[in-house]
Amino acid sequence: MEPVPHPGWPARLGWGPVELHPLRRRDAGEWSRLRSANEDWLRPWEPTSTQPWAVRHSPAAYRVMRRALARRARAGISVPFAVRVEGRLAGQVTVDNVVRGALRSGWLGYWVDREVAGRGMASLAVALVCDHAFTEMGLHRLQADIRPENGPSQRLVERLGFTREGLLRRYLDIDGEWRDHLAYALLAEDLPGGALARWREHAGR
Repeated sequence: MEPVPHPGWPARLGWGPVELHPLRRRDAGEWSRLRSANEDWLRPWEPTSTQPWAVRHSPAAYRVMRRALARRARAGISVPFAVRVEGRLAGQVTVDNVVRGALRSGWLGYWVDREVAGRGMASLAVALVCDHAFTEMGLHRLQADIRPENGPSQRLVERLGFTREGLLRRYLDIDGEWRDHLAYALLAEDLPGGALARWREHAGR
């Protein structure tokens, strides 16, 4: 018997130059090259690991990661998107640890290529995923946990209407140490017009 897809998955999203789609087998080499080129840019925000960066971001590592995420997606606890900007792979956005029932919540994570940073493409991708989470997925809350040192990521979620709810002390083992994180959250009713409309409003300024 075929597994029943959970609400909102699989899916393809897009607006303007940004397209989001499920991770594909054929993208292993492109993903590996992108992650390798962005090591200095991404390492401060990545979970601690004993493996060298090159090993963790090889095409073989991508295939293992993709299979694991696909299993979580089929189980209804993750929605992992590859991000393309003008057709080129440029990052990922994932809603993970999805909980249904009375909570209907998910954890939002993302990363983007340094080459497209500062152009609003990461926030556009996140906005598209937020709207998808609150409509097709039927979620009520998205939480994004961000290190206090990561000003650009804080500004990204704040521009999209996320509210800072508190400090999570020594919350995650990141880049070799237990790091504090700021807890941000967005609720479905926070943006009646949607996150994309909010992004377009700010993009015009």
